Amino acid sequence: MNTAEGLDGMLPYVRIGEAFEAGVEWSTERLSPVFDGIATGVESLVGPLVDLLTAPPAIVVVLLIAGLGWWLRGWKFGLGAALGLALVAGMPFWEETMSTLALVLVASALALLLAVPLGILIAENPRASALARPVLDLMQTMPAFVYLIPAIFYFGVGAVPGVLATVVFSMPPGVRLTELGLRQVDREVIEAGQAFGASPWMILLRTKLPLALPAIMTGVNQVIMLALSMVVIAGMVGAGGLGDVIMTALARVQVGAGFEGGIAVVILAVVLDRLTDSIGARTAAAKAQRAMQQA
Repeated sequence: MNTAEGLDGMLPYVRIGEAFEAGVEWSTERLSPVFDGIATGVESLVGPLVDLLTAPPAIVVVLLIAGLGWWLRGWKFGLGAALGLALVAGMPFWEETMSTLALVLVASALALLLAVPLGILIAENPRASALARPVLDLMQTMPAFVYLIPAIFYFGVGAVPGVLATVVFSMPPGVRLTELGLRQVDREVIEAGQAFGASPWMILLRTKLPLALPAIMTGVNQVIMLALSMVVIAGMVGAGGLGDVIMTALARVQVGAGFEGGIAVVILAVVLDRLTDSIGARTAAAKAQRAMQQA
């Protein structure tokens, strides 16, 4: 039996990696139609969205995003967003930036479709919470590059493994903050709903979720930010976008191109962060206003 080195040969070699590799190979052989279907579904989402974002002139997209920022945060942010995106449009990486935006939006949407229901489940079920917590810890602490290895094995190279690795990497904050928001709902409010004869589903939909919405929106913000960081790393597997730009610049030691790609990522991250933060703030303000009206 092989033994671990450095501890006098007293500990056995635990073949975790070999077991995981065997599991991946088995699932690839037995579940290939499932993975083909997933790949087709992701491609059907990413491709049209990239076409939609790159079809109009850059100035149209800049003005639309700036107008949205003006409406959500005011004219200062709208003007700043317009200037930042105009700077990106003036560099030779506008299509790559829009491709990155499409990958982030698709990956974030898929992650949230999984994270929010899972967060609700573990908030309502202590046993599910106990089982999910170590899995979420593993997902959050695993190095981002590790997610790309099984993704390549299942889906080859391209946008699909990049998106799916991003989904897994960015899910945990959405799950945790959804659970946290639901657990922080005042117990007296829940008991009041129960006293009026509301069913558990009605209490969840009409009371808990509206009160937890600010925390959930914070989770949405964190999911989007993590998705953006992972999509750039996914350039290593040919996901496209700014990740390819940065990886190519790294391989060829092109300082200028790498800096321009990095600046485009920063501007896109700031715009997305402020927009999602504003949506969360507006949601919280609307909730407070409704509470005052009911009072």
